[in-house]
Amino acid sequence: MDRKDWDQHVSDLEQVARGEGFQALRDRIIELSRLRRTDRVVDVGSGTGLLALAAARHARHVWAVDISPAMTRRLAIEARRNGLTNVEPITASAHRLPLADASADALISNYCYHHLSDADKRTALTEARRVLRPGGRLVIGDMMFRVRVSDSRDRAIIGRAILNMLRRGPAGVLRIAKNAVRYLTGRWEQPADADWWRQALQRAGFRRVDVAPLDHEGGIATAVNPGVADGRPGRV
Repeated sequence: MDRKDWDQHVSDLEQVARGEGFQALRDRIIELSRLRRTDRVVDVGSGTGLLALAAARHARHVWAVDISPAMTRRLAIEARRNGLTNVEPITASAHRLPLADASADALISNYCYHHLSDADKRTALTEARRVLRPGGRLVIGDMMFRVRVSDSRDRAIIGRAILNMLRRGPAGVLRIAKNAVRYLTGRWEQPADADWWRQALQRAGFRRVDVAPLDHEGGIATAVNPGVADGRPGRV
């Protein structure tokens, strides 16, 4: 989806974020990120704040980055409603973060990167490493599978998704057809599997990389930045 599309789906995203699966994934990301009261945190693809608002209760400052102005506006409202003054919504893309080099102690994300092409994911990971200080932690939850039938896990994920939609009757059949058209025309999500994530993080220069597939289509990647990414001056 482009920025305009996301602006039209604020309420939809909020409803999805209330689901038990996303709540559990949020809690696991927060746990793995080991946030401290002094930490400055970047939430990439923050949406309306499922992850950013939770992180703000553990950290000094949270930059909540999302490509949609409507999402960041809603997040700002939710932060004020919850009495959180340490959340800074920023409208920007995952592969061009408007933050200075080594400015963050942790970078977290929940279901953002599968909307990017593999090339843009790599650029986004380079940006993630650039903004993380040496020793900074990265924790990313995302779709982690490929649309293919050669891999048993991928087959199981696709099969479960199709069965779940078929159980919805005609509406589910229509959803399958729409997804098929989106996939064939290159407009569907572009998730990468665990092996891709492991290799991409290592090539971006991260260390202590771990990628754990979950019991659904998702997975969690963790890593540590051993040093400054490339010595470029920071952008502010």
